[in-house]
Amino acid sequence: MPDTDLLFMPAVRAAALVRSRKLSPVEYLDAVLAATAAANPRLNCFREVMVEAARRDARAAEDAVMRGEPLGPLHGVPVSIKDLIDVAGVPTRHGSAIFEDNPPAAADDILVRRLRAAGAIVFAKSTTPEFGVKGLTDGPSFGVTRNPWNLERTSGGSSGGGAAAVAAGLAPLALGTDGAGSVRGPASCCGLVGLKPTLGAVPADTTRDAFGNNVYAGPLTRGVADAALMHDVLKGPSDKDPWTLSGGVQHPLSPRLASNDLSGVRIGYIERTANPRVAGDVVRNTKAALAAWESLGAAVEEITEAIDWIEYEGRVLYQANFAVFCAQYLPRWQNRMDPVTLAFMERGATFTLADFRNAQFARTALFRRLQGLLARYDFLVMPTNARTALDVGHDAANDDVMIDGHKCGITRQGWTSYQYPFNLSGHPALALPSGFGDDGLPTSVQVVGRWGHETDVLRMGALLEATRPWAQHRPPAS
Repeated sequence: MPDTDLLFMPAVRAAALVRSRKLSPVEYLDAVLAATAAANPRLNCFREVMVEAARRDARAAEDAVMRGEPLGPLHGVPVSIKDLIDVAGVPTRHGSAIFEDNPPAAADDILVRRLRAAGAIVFAKSTTPEFGVKGLTDGPSFGVTRNPWNLERTSGGSSGGGAAAVAAGLAPLALGTDGAGSVRGPASCCGLVGLKPTLGAVPADTTRDAFGNNVYAGPLTRGVADAALMHDVLKGPSDKDPWTLSGGVQHPLSPRLASNDLSGVRIGYIERTANPRVAGDVVRNTKAALAAWESLGAAVEEITEAIDWIEYEGRVLYQANFAVFCAQYLPRWQNRMDPVTLAFMERGATFTLADFRNAQFARTALFRRLQGLLARYDFLVMPTNARTALDVGHDAANDDVMIDGHKCGITRQGWTSYQYPFNLSGHPALALPSGFGDDGLPTSVQVVGRWGHETDVLRMGALLEATRPWAQHRPPAS
């Protein structure tokens, strides 16, 4: 088959062809590596490409097929890993000059181990802004990662490298992390599916605050089935993450979602959260997605009541964490750190202990408020971003997000405000392509479900995908 068809093939199909000996893992990887060599100089989506190690693993995967060994669900499928996650033998640079000369990691992170056990071929480390701090992917240590749909726009952040790669056909799967929307935002910018799972569904073994965690790992893919398969590989308990031991229950598919008839399914539509405006093209495409679910029988009701989305308290938690965590690096590295990191640290250092504790209390109140909404509705639906991808030169610390000619605050207030509340509450949230904006870039809709109901959320995504397919679209830069 032509390389372009191979590069944009879903992972579930590629794995099936590998199992039936109709696709060689070696030839598949070679096609991805060739495309990467051509595209990465333009997109800057990978910090490291492990050519020899990946080819060794692909040969081993092909030998396993020929010997008739048991094969995992992702056998022979290439995947990239965000550069906040350890891959054995490769430095983890955290998007920062501080770790530019980090020694190679001694061992794989648990999630990388699970992907390898499923047969995936780990071939690259994708770019991330410093410590995953912002919703754009750029930094002094590696430059700017660009959006395949328009090279003058951001691919989002902080999993922007993996998102740009998948959108450009550089493997069907990328592993991202989401501390404040960092999987869903890049999915929105690049026309992808991005899942932030329920707190405790997927282990976060390296987080510094296991009990107060709000950072998640999830898939970036071009289709819902690939996201579901990758999530199934990643989920499960770890003795290093207490939430996975006590709170990681995954519920089976709700019977009412087993068919294409959504009669009895209730959707609560939220047009704005803490953001003052939302672009008209985003609203139009979100309502088209809602109409698609309605055509299958779902009941949609707009939620107009006032909801405190704790934008201020969320900022306290986010920026104070960076102020404390990064303080150790200032004496030596301040002049080589990302100015956005420094700005967030400076703001975070002004908050008091009382501010921080009150923000933690507000997080609990937000969770309970959302639990109340999800007792009334089966799903909450809203845009993922308030507009299409920002310019690559946008200053996330200071520049206003412009929507329809109006200043709407910095990124977390004016652009990504739909995302962080669900990092704090722990509910599963899925970003799905909803169409294209007036500027030709992707827009996205977010589906939020009940605690532990990823399968239901993914099923709603699959029904939208079947009704309004999008994976046939490819960026012009690919």
